[in-house]
Amino acid sequence: MPATPVDELHREFAELLTFLDERGEVSLRNTVDGNFRKTLLLAAASHFERRLTEGVVVFVNEVTSSDHVVSWLVRKRVVERHYHTWFEWGAANANRFFSMFGASFGRYMRHRVDQDEMASSIKAFMEIGYDRNRMVHQDFGSFFLEKTSEEIYERYQLGTRFVEWFPIALREYTSEQASPD
Repeated sequence: MPATPVDELHREFAELLTFLDERGEVSLRNTVDGNFRKTLLLAAASHFERRLTEGVVVFVNEVTSSDHVVSWLVRKRVVERHYHTWFEWGAANANRFFSMFGASFGRYMRHRVDQDEMASSIKAFMEIGYDRNRMVHQDFGSFFLEKTSEEIYERYQLGTRFVEWFPIALREYTSEQASPD
């Protein structure tokens, strides 16, 4: 899989921190690392938002045809500026998100989460979103982010599994519903 903007940001900042460490620039390194952690968290949350919203829009376009009125309704009333209402960010699961697609889908996904061992990936994804919300709503400039850059990046990598898995599971559900048992 090609490197994402989050991967590139992580790599670039890691190189910068190494450079500062080699020169004994402890104070500057701490400042850069503090800003890096916040930037990395925002980049990860933003990347997840883009990937999931695109996944939903593409799916809706597939099942309705791209220029269908339902597709436009979903874009305007469900996706644009509504992503952060899709989840219960303080939870360690995505059940609220799954239930947006109906009760049957919610049950199916809870089973799939267990079957596909996605709970830790979802928890990491939710943590990124939760920390992002706390940071942007609690005075970004003075907000103290407890996690290290490596902890954020590890959660991003783990959360990426969920973001990649969800559109596949959504299509599999609709395929199973369409085929006779």
